[in-house]
Amino acid sequence: MRVLFIHQNFPGQFGKLAAALSARAGFEIYALGDESNITLKPRQTYPVFAYRTRQVTKSNAHHYLHSFEAAIRRGQDVVRALQTLRQKNITPDLIIGHPAWGELLFVKDIFPAVKVIAYCEYFYRAQGGDVGFDPEFPATDDDRFRVRIKNSTQLHALEQADAGVSPTAWQRSSYPPREQGRIEIIHEGLDLQRLVEKKEASFTLADGRTLTRADQVITFVSRKLEPYRGFHVFMRALPELQKRLPQTHFCIAGADGVSYGIPAPAPHEHYRAMLMQEVGARLDMTRTHFTGTLPSDRYLSLMQISRLHVYLSYPFVLSWSMLEAMACGVPVLGSATPPVEEVIKDGFNGQLFEFFNQAALVEKAAAILAASPSALTALTQQARRDMESHFSFEQHSLPKYLALIERVMQ
Repeated sequence: MRVLFIHQNFPGQFGKLAAALSARAGFEIYALGDESNITLKPRQTYPVFAYRTRQVTKSNAHHYLHSFEAAIRRGQDVVRALQTLRQKNITPDLIIGHPAWGELLFVKDIFPAVKVIAYCEYFYRAQGGDVGFDPEFPATDDDRFRVRIKNSTQLHALEQADAGVSPTAWQRSSYPPREQGRIEIIHEGLDLQRLVEKKEASFTLADGRTLTRADQVITFVSRKLEPYRGFHVFMRALPELQKRLPQTHFCIAGADGVSYGIPAPAPHEHYRAMLMQEVGARLDMTRTHFTGTLPSDRYLSLMQISRLHVYLSYPFVLSWSMLEAMACGVPVLGSATPPVEEVIKDGFNGQLFEFFNQAALVEKAAAILAASPSALTALTQQARRDMESHFSFEQHSLPKYLALIERVMQ
């Protein structure tokens, strides 16, 4: 069976699955991504092709349509790449792709017989999701109208899809009820042989100092340091956290900028600059460490030395970092928002606090750091068991994907 993965930032969510299928008899794997984003790694055992996106000038169309127009153009860029594959006699039996950026819009026009599984990550809502959640960034009617139209790309792609996959139940619930029945819940899965507790782990800071499990370290991780992941809440709580925890180091991993719906805070270049201006004078910078984006081995070491991982999220896509911390035996203090509450049960496998309650964040973090390791054992062991029971790639994600592929192909 020939399977083509399509993701503008390949491998994206498909790395483990593509590698696993390529190693199985009966599968011939190919991948396609935006040439400006895809990462080609020597260990890949299957061809990865690139499509080239054309420079798009903003049209005079209504601003709600700008993202849809960009998706259509990207879909046409993918068409050109698929036509090239067809000329090479590479005709996929199955396409697995992400529909959000337009890449799946026209795949069946090029390969009418192909089956399509769409990765249904998130369907934007005018209410009950990320839009309007944070009173600091209130949503206008214009915002609500815009996000409804933003879903147009996915709606058109889903009409062509034979099945869908969402990583969590809450993410699936964001989709229209008429679509949810054909969307399977299959998380991308964790490599639980790699994500383990490691008492001898160490992490070297930019200034040359090395932190270990003997140090008190609180971690905060986000791809971009932005409000969607509660960066502003964490930073505003940080002065009081440092006052309550005078021996604790705070390692904040992630890039400056924004990935999601709230723009950069003009006149500041990014939220870190804004928040450092707001609270920086009250911080002990010898214990405040912005690590930037980390390579995977350094990121894992940081997780393994952490004594507490703080994770916040709007009602939005759940991050891998929270699950990875739980897999590594790190206590997690998370925001009581729907995607987090689906996994963390307060006092059972982690602890929760109300997203905007900085005082509760401080109190609970201080209590966790003050507890003896043995007092937290039941919590962290249950978290690890839950990762093994529900999020193991080998034991859960891969078998579910194989079963779905078999059903779709039949």
